[in-house]
Amino acid sequence: MIIQVIKLKTNLAEDELLKRAREREPRFRAIPGLLQKYYAKTGQPNEYAGIYIWDSPESLKSFRETDLAKSIPGAYEVIEAPNIETMDLLFQLRN
Repeated sequence: MIIQVIKLKTNLAEDELLKRAREREPRFRAIPGLLQKYYAKTGQPNEYAGIYIWDSPESLKSFRETDLAKSIPGAYEVIEAPNIETMDLLFQLRN
């Protein structure tokens, strides 16, 4: 499995960001290979994170090429380049 963490900064109010995330939720639920997505608020001002759990590198690669992935900066009015980290999952504590 693959973990991907995308941190982004926006000037959107938190309630507006959450509204937009909820509107897009069904599209993310339909992505093949996306096992889970967490929406998080970091400790930095106006910074939020999407934490994705993928079943394989191929699923992540396929997602990156979709219109949905490409629409993230515009949907959340990202104000600077996002910080993206990708990691291989060694093991998980719970199933």
